[in-house]
Amino acid sequence: MARLWICLVSALILCLFALAFADDVVVLTEDNFEKEVGQDRGALVEFYAPWCGHCKKLAPEYENLGASFKKAKSVLIGKVDCDEHKSICSKYGVSGYPTIQWFPKGSLEPKKYEGERSAEALAEFVNSEGGTNVKIAKSPSSVVVLTPDNFDEIVLDEKKDVLVEFYAPWCGHCKNLAPTYEKVAKAFDLEENVVIANVEADNYKDIAEKYGVSGFPTLKFFPRNNKAGEDYGGGRDLDDFVNFINEKCGTSRNGKGQLTSKAGVVETLNSLVKEFISATDEDKKAVFNRIEVEAEKLTGSTARLSLWHHLIRKIYVKAAKSCLDKGADYAKNEVQRLERMLAKSINPAKVDEFTLKKNILSIFASDH
Repeated sequence: MARLWICLVSALILCLFALAFADDVVVLTEDNFEKEVGQDRGALVEFYAPWCGHCKKLAPEYENLGASFKKAKSVLIGKVDCDEHKSICSKYGVSGYPTIQWFPKGSLEPKKYEGERSAEALAEFVNSEGGTNVKIAKSPSSVVVLTPDNFDEIVLDEKKDVLVEFYAPWCGHCKNLAPTYEKVAKAFDLEENVVIANVEADNYKDIAEKYGVSGFPTLKFFPRNNKAGEDYGGGRDLDDFVNFINEKCGTSRNGKGQLTSKAGVVETLNSLVKEFISATDEDKKAVFNRIEVEAEKLTGSTARLSLWHHLIRKIYVKAAKSCLDKGADYAKNEVQRLERMLAKSINPAKVDEFTLKKNILSIFASDH
């Protein structure tokens, strides 16, 4: 009986936790659809399928819409998974995804939304239909906007690696790419020598002609060693862009902008670290001296992280010195401490610094 009560209490806590962190978009099902829709408030409903690519692209815009209207008591922003609740979608004539419909207050007779699929356009429609006046709070963009006034200054800077999207505002493919491109820019926000930019080439035709742009979107990469530019011919998913930039720019980021486990790791120093780990106590000092000498040679190009190479050099030398003074367990204990720190809410610059330290110390903590 005691175990049963513990299970029930645990389940209740999990439910409350889930409710506290529920999406701002109301999940509609066969059980609750008519309890939520067609009642005392208007409802905008997205009918979607989890596998639908267009639905995935709409998702961040729709979540933004839901968050913005969360406090508007006269409007509901909801969604229905048509794979799971086929009868609802069939009832309302849904034949493609995503389908967005507006249900007026007190009515189950919907009006189909045919407009642009952005949070701003959807909000304008809901405000018009629902008599609300809600504004979408725009988060600042990480994409650098180029014009004839700043194009050369930014793109042709020989200290920067620059990815440029040439786009037109009326271009459907450009609109589809926009949310992914924003995520790419966000992922490399902390890389001062990497710039993710775009230019409205339909408006600035001289720039488009200069770089042979004939269709939209066209993506060109301007590495620091080739300011003539080269075509980007890779995929257009977030990971495709991230992998391309990491390879070309020597960065080590993932799609969320976090440093990967390879960040800051220098192979020439790693081989010395392995020697250091396996050396006898008498020989460790000699290997440490070699680590110091090799670390002094470290440059941005060697480290593949030019903004961090001074810190990387310092971490390698300090880690070796601390292992020499404090014994073999130092590195393992320090890695555990850094993992605890990284689990806390800290600013992104500190996350980068601690990740670099953890990556390098993990090599010292290795048993072989």
